[in-house]
Amino acid sequence: MPRTILVVDDDEKLNRLLKRFLKDFGYDIYSAVDADDGLKKVRTVMPDLIILDVMLPGMSGFDVCKRIRESSGVPIIMLTARGDVMDKVVGLELGADDYLPKPFEPRELVARIQAVLRRAQGSGSDRRRRFGRLTVDSRRRQVRLDDREVDLTTSEFAALDLLVRHSGKVLDRDEIMQALRGIDSECFNRVVDITMSRLRQKLGDDPRHPRFIKTVWGTGYTFVARETVDETPSR
Repeated sequence: MPRTILVVDDDEKLNRLLKRFLKDFGYDIYSAVDADDGLKKVRTVMPDLIILDVMLPGMSGFDVCKRIRESSGVPIIMLTARGDVMDKVVGLELGADDYLPKPFEPRELVARIQAVLRRAQGSGSDRRRRFGRLTVDSRRRQVRLDDREVDLTTSEFAALDLLVRHSGKVLDRDEIMQALRGIDSECFNRVVDITMSRLRQKLGDDPRHPRFIKTVWGTGYTFVARETVDETPSR
C-alpha cells in the first residue's frame, strides 16, 4: 500500500511541484495551504508523514507541530526559508523529526522522507521488553508506563529503542545520532540532548535521580533500568 504524505505549505506552486515529484516515487500526496486545513487533514487523511512549512499564514508551523504532537506521533519534516539554527532547534524541541531549509533539491527531500519512514518502521526486532513499570514493544512501536500508553515521536522511539536494546551499555552521541539519521548534523549535539530531554519528560524520569535514562557526562547516555524477562514476541 502506498505511503500517504500530507504537505502543508502556503506556496501553492511548491505544493503542485512536490505532488508531481513525490508521486513518481509511489507516494499518495495530499496538500493544504494553511494551518486550519492542514490540521483538519491530519485527522481525516491520517498521513504516514507530514511535510510542514514553518511560515504559514495565521498560525505558524511551530504552533501546528505543537498541536499535532498533542495527539499524534506521526513523523514530521519541517521546511523553512530561514536557515537559522535556532529555528531548527525550536522545531526539534516541539517534536519534529527532521528539518530541511529552503531552497532544497527535491531528491534531498525524498532522501529525508525515506530515512524518516525507515526509522518509523523500527529496528526489526519483535521483542517486547519490560523494565518494571515500563514496557517497550519494538514491533508495535508502543511504549507503556504503568499500563498507560506513552505517545512518542518517531525520533523519540528510535532513541529509546536503541537504548533498551543496549541496556547497561554507555552509548555516545554519535551512536545515538545514527538512530536519528537524517537530521541536520548542524544541530548534532542539541538534537540528541533535546530528544533525551523529551523522552525523560514523557517517562517522568528525573535526570538527577534517573530510573531509566542516565547521562554519562562527556560521553552520552545509558539505560539503567533492570529488565524483567519477557521473551514473548508481540502479536
